[in-house]
Amino acid sequence: MAEELMDADDLASETYAAVVGDLAKVNVVTMAARPTLDFLRRGTAGMTRFRLLDVGYGDGDMLRRIARWAAKRGLEAELFGVDLNPRSQAAATAHTSAELPIRYRTGDYADHAGEGWDFVISSLVAHHMTHDQLVSFLRFMERESAAGWLVNDLHRHGFAYFGYPLLATLARWHPIVRHDGTLSIARSYRPAEWPPILAEAGVDARVYRAFPFRLCVEKLCVETLCAQSPH
Repeated sequence: MAEELMDADDLASETYAAVVGDLAKVNVVTMAARPTLDFLRRGTAGMTRFRLLDVGYGDGDMLRRIARWAAKRGLEAELFGVDLNPRSQAAATAHTSAELPIRYRTGDYADHAGEGWDFVISSLVAHHMTHDQLVSFLRFMERESAAGWLVNDLHRHGFAYFGYPLLATLARWHPIVRHDGTLSIARSYRPAEWPPILAEAGVDARVYRAFPFRLCVEKLCVETLCAQSPH
């Protein structure tokens, strides 16, 4: 399968920033934050503060939404993002107010094991991983999140696959966003494909669809009698 253009090593930083900026607009239109905020609403019940790791933050728009959501509810949030692409850190930092409790880092999520996370989340990341990488990631989240974890990804569906390019064209999003978004839908999962992956990883989690065309996998400790968060 073709590679996503935004991952090209020779892509200029300013082009990358424009692409992830438009991806943030896609996330607004497709209500991408809704499943994540609902997960945190349930997961933070009874908490006054929490510590969260977002793997593959891109433009940082999900972390910014979480920061504003937590502030409105009087929750003290320590928000960290890690992304393999160094251009993400520059773009996310440029688009984020210094007043928000967010720290962006470049590197491998595995390097942040043992740092006391309440929650580990990702958005639009799972379909970028190989099978083995995804299994390892699930095990990391299961091991490292004291209160729960969430995979917020795309649902591979024919209507989304054929409808997205039209939406992207009408919205005048960057050509790379149109190309890569369509490819991402083709690479994403269907609900029945997740249980065997979870079984291989040795984790028990809930798989559910979220409108429009989101497929989420979550583990909430308040629902599964996990060990309570030390935070």
